[in-house]
Amino acid sequence: MTPQAPRPRRSVLYMPGANARALEKAKEIPADALILDLEDSVAPDAKADARERVAAAAAGGGYGHREVTIRVNAPGTPWHEDDLRAAAAAGPDAVVVPKVDSAATVHAVEAALEAAGAPEHTAIWAMLETPVAILDARAVAAASPRLTVLVMGTNDLAKELRAEHVPGREPLLTGLTLALLAARAAGKAALDGVYNDVHDLTGFEAETLQGRRLGFDGKTLIHPRQVEPCNRIFAPAAEEVDRAERIIAAFEEATSQGRGVATVDGRMIENLHVAEARRVLALAAAVAGR
Repeated sequence: MTPQAPRPRRSVLYMPGANARALEKAKEIPADALILDLEDSVAPDAKADARERVAAAAAGGGYGHREVTIRVNAPGTPWHEDDLRAAAAAGPDAVVVPKVDSAATVHAVEAALEAAGAPEHTAIWAMLETPVAILDARAVAAASPRLTVLVMGTNDLAKELRAEHVPGREPLLTGLTLALLAARAAGKAALDGVYNDVHDLTGFEAETLQGRRLGFDGKTLIHPRQVEPCNRIFAPAAEEVDRAERIIAAFEEATSQGRGVATVDGRMIENLHVAEARRVLALAAAVAGR
């Protein structure tokens, strides 16, 4: 039996909420998901106008298959509560919340969204950006069924750790893996953080591949030129699909003969490999459907 196709989140592109042209252009960019941003990309004196523009864009539609989310300003800022009310009224696929350090923050956001009439389909994506958030990641991930995705805020995390930005991200690996463990323990998706040099596609591809190998579902992006390589790297390759099909076929043949294991390419196959093969095929089908 093939599992229900997951929603691909290979490429998740930040779009500046103050830029009307960028919000319109996003309708043509082949990203799996968009984050219409009210936080870092918007100057303080432009927050109110950006809020109105982003809410109208999210409510107006026109983004096709793309998952549309709104990143609000962080809890404790002067704009946070107004952002949540506007996002609730717009009804995007999700509200992305920066600086989530505890389950209590998730509960407060959830209560504010519900009080403002947010539709049930509007999920919460929590950004983990501090040492406190990483150390409490499991509680954050399990705080609410409405929370569906953990998003790594690697720039802020590096700043808080006083870590250097280096190839391979050695200073961040502990935080990345702890967040992934928390996400998987709670049955949530996990998105890798951004790569800052938009001109260095070689470095970007290396980091994206690392993120996939670690187990992330996709990566957040800061420029449209990063979308294509991200989509390619996080999608199952043809050889992966072929191997998954052969694993399932071999295992089904073995079980029909009363055997609980099979061999593919010289390697033993059992239930856990079949489950992973079915996940690969489901993701490949979802991607192909786009």
